[in-house]
Amino acid sequence: MIYEFSFGAVAVFAVFVAITLGLSFYLGGKAKSSAGYFAAHGQIPWFVNGVAFAGDYLSAASFLGICGMIAFYGYDGFLYSIGYLAGWIVALFVVAEPMKRLGKFTFADALDAKFDSRGIKIAAGISTLAVSIFYLIPQMVGAGVLVTPLLGLPHWVGVVLVGVVVILIVVTAGMVSTTWVQFLKGSLLVVFSAVLTIMLLQRGFEVKQGGADGHEFAADETQTVTTHPDGSVLVNGEPKGAKKGEPELHPVGWVSKLPGGKEKTGPVGPLEFFRVLQDSEVVLWSSKTETSDDGTTTTVYSQKPTPGSQVLRPGEHPTFKGIRSDDPLDKLNFLSLMLALFCGTASLPHILIRYYTVKDAAAARKSTIVGIASIGFFYVLTLYMGLGAMTSGAMDVTNSNMAAPLLARSMSEPLFAIISAIAFTTVLGTVSGLILASSGAVAHDLVKNGLGVEMNDHQQVRIAKIASVIVGAIAIVLGILFEKLNVSYLVGWAFSVAASANLPSLVMLLFWKGTTKQGIIAAIVVGMVSSLGWILLSGDTYAKVYGLPATDAIVPFSQPGIVTIPLGFLTLVFVSLITRRSGATT
Repeated sequence: MIYEFSFGAVAVFAVFVAITLGLSFYLGGKAKSSAGYFAAHGQIPWFVNGVAFAGDYLSAASFLGICGMIAFYGYDGFLYSIGYLAGWIVALFVVAEPMKRLGKFTFADALDAKFDSRGIKIAAGISTLAVSIFYLIPQMVGAGVLVTPLLGLPHWVGVVLVGVVVILIVVTAGMVSTTWVQFLKGSLLVVFSAVLTIMLLQRGFEVKQGGADGHEFAADETQTVTTHPDGSVLVNGEPKGAKKGEPELHPVGWVSKLPGGKEKTGPVGPLEFFRVLQDSEVVLWSSKTETSDDGTTTTVYSQKPTPGSQVLRPGEHPTFKGIRSDDPLDKLNFLSLMLALFCGTASLPHILIRYYTVKDAAAARKSTIVGIASIGFFYVLTLYMGLGAMTSGAMDVTNSNMAAPLLARSMSEPLFAIISAIAFTTVLGTVSGLILASSGAVAHDLVKNGLGVEMNDHQQVRIAKIASVIVGAIAIVLGILFEKLNVSYLVGWAFSVAASANLPSLVMLLFWKGTTKQGIIAAIVVGMVSSLGWILLSGDTYAKVYGLPATDAIVPFSQPGIVTIPLGFLTLVFVSLITRRSGATT
C-alpha cells in the first residue's frame, strides 16, 4: 500500500519530536527577559543564524510543496524555487544591515525607529499578524499531510499535533530554542535531501508499466476517486484502504520509454539525468472532476503519455501558462507571482526578526550569505527529487504534497522514516518562528507600544506566550479548512500579502527622506487590505475554497502582487507628499 503504518517511521518521528521538545525545555531558562524571548539577546553566532535562516525558509512549502509541484508539472514547479531564492538578493542588499541597525525585537521597531508613532506600531503589528497567520496555513496543511503515511491518522490529527507541539516550543523558550531547532532541522534537511538525490541518481531510470506498489496499469486504464459528503472515499468503487496489504491503486507516474529502446539506464550523472529524461516518455495523469447535486465529488484520472522534453519546459502548469499564452491576463498573472516571490522574502516577519538575533550589522550580512548558499543548494536538490518522484512510480496524484516522502519510501523504509521526521520537524520550526513573530507583534507592538499598556519584562513575555496559544489555535483551524490546496501555492499568496503590506514602507523608509509616518501607515493598510481582498475575490479562491465557478470571480487574475505592490509604493509617496506639505510632523 502507498499509505500503511510504519513502526520505524513512527519511532524516528517520536525521537525527533522528543529531541526538539527536550532542546526547547533545556533552553527555556535562558530566555526570561523580553530581549531573550524575542531576540535571543542578540548572541546567536552568524553561521548558526545563517543555517537557521535556511531552516526558517525551507518550510513545508519548499520541501513538500515544491517537490510536489515539480512531480506533477515538471520544470514549472522549479520556478517557485527560483522566485524564492531571488528574493534573498533583496534581503541581502536592501534590508539585512539596516534592519539590524534600526530595530530591537520586531518589524515594527524598524519602521518606527525615526518616528515613535503609535499608529505605525499598531499598523505594523496588525500586518505582522495577518502575514504570519496567512503563512501559517500552508505549514499546518503540510503537517496534516505528513501524518497520513506516518501514523495512519486523519489530516486534522496532524494539524492539531503540530499546533500543540509548536505552542510548547514557543511558550517554553522563545527565540533561543526556535533558532537552535531551525539550525538542527535546516542542516538535517539539506544533508538527507542530498542523500536521497544521490540514491536517485544511482538508481537511474527504468521502464515500468505502473507504480512502486507493484500494480501494472493497462494502457487505457483509468482511476476513479469518489468522495462523499460524509467524508468517506472510494477508490475504484472500493473503500479506501479496505483490503489490507493490497494497493489502493492511486494513479502514479512512470517512465514508459527510454532513449535507444533501453529498459534500464543504471546510474546516471547530475547532467545526464536531464539528458535522459528529455529523450524519454513519461506517463502522467490528467483528471476531470464532477460534483453531483448531493455533494458527491467524482474525479476520473486518465493516463497521459508525455514527452520528457515537455516535462522540462516551462509553461505547462496552469499558474505558469502565461509564459506561452497569448492572453495578456495570463502573462500578468505569471509576472505578478514572480514579483511577489522576489519581493516577499524580505518582507516576511519571521525572517525579518532573525536579524535581531545576531550581534551587529556585519553578522546580519554574513548570516544572510550563509542562508542563501544553503537554500540555493537545497532548491537544486528539489528539482531532482520532484522529477524522481514523477518518474519512479512512487507518487500519489491525489495529494501533491507527498511526492518527496513517497519517493524516499520507494528507496528505503529507514530513509522514508528520517525524511518524514525531518519534514515534520521542518514544519515545527517554521511554525514556531511564525508564531513567535505573531506573539511579538501582539505583546511588544500592539499591547505595550500601540495601546500604551505599561508592562515589565516578565509581563511582556507572559502576554506573548498567551498570544502564542491563541495564534496557534487559529493556525490549527485554518490548517484543517485548507487541507486540499498545494502548500507552495498557498505560500505564493502569503508572499503577495507580505510584499504588498511591508516592503513599500521598509524600502521607502530606508531610501527616501521624504517618507512620513502617515505615509507608512497608509501604505501598510492599503497594501494589506488590497492584497487580501484581491486573493479572496480571485478565480482560484472561488473554485478551490468557495466551490464556485472561477469565471464568476470579480478580479481578472489570481495573483495580486503586480497591482498591490506598486499600489503600496504609490500610496506611501502620495500620502507622504500631502502630509509633508501640510506641515505634519515627520
